[in-house]
Amino acid sequence: MNTVTPAVLADLAPEGVLRAAINLGNPVLAQQTAEGTLQGVSVALAKALALELGVSLHMQTFDAAGKVFAALEQGAWNLAFLAIEPVRAAQIDFSEPYVLIEGTYLVNAQAPYQRVEELDQPGLRLAVGQGAAYDLYLSRTLQQASLERAETSAGAVELFIEQGLDAVAGVRQPLEQTAASDPRYRVLDGAFTAIRQAMAVPRGREAGAAYVRDFIERQLAGGFVRGALLASGQTDVSATVGWQSNA
Repeated sequence: MNTVTPAVLADLAPEGVLRAAINLGNPVLAQQTAEGTLQGVSVALAKALALELGVSLHMQTFDAAGKVFAALEQGAWNLAFLAIEPVRAAQIDFSEPYVLIEGTYLVNAQAPYQRVEELDQPGLRLAVGQGAAYDLYLSRTLQQASLERAETSAGAVELFIEQGLDAVAGVRQPLEQTAASDPRYRVLDGAFTAIRQAMAVPRGREAGAAYVRDFIERQLAGGFVRGALLASGQTDVSATVGWQSNA
């Protein structure tokens, strides 16, 4: 374990408080109960890090990853949980990923599409949550289809339904929940990308970033991440021990 030095504390918990951004827009990683309690693997990791550092924890919630990233400019957080993306890496130091999540599409049940590759066609309109990892990925890779952006991932599903778009891109698990609750929709097999979720520290905080990288490696190796996923009901998501060989 890396030593908790004054430099580490200055980077991660100035004034003795670890300010962590929790993205509730991805229910695989974080959830809020009816009583308002936060839970999920991101929450568990934030609590474990604060305990190890010997500092208090303040968790600020967001409803979209794009809003987490935008809040970086206001200095709103010292630690976040975001997908690794080149656009973000210019301003953020990432740990190794701790979870891999599939990005796929929800379509109408009667739509002719069977594979994710079929959605990149002229004239097709795809809904996405603005600034989400799959928005950034599809913005780089789509050649012919166009993207229609909603403020949040949940809003993208609403946009898809309300405007009769061709598909909505998102994280597989919540899209499958939508399909399970409404037979008018289905989720395509396969994925257009594997979203690599990681812990994130603002760039320029080298001591803090190094500590976080070591921390997440230990939590993966020791089974903490896998246990936190299972405890929050995410039984179909795997922690990414050995992710390099499987990505």
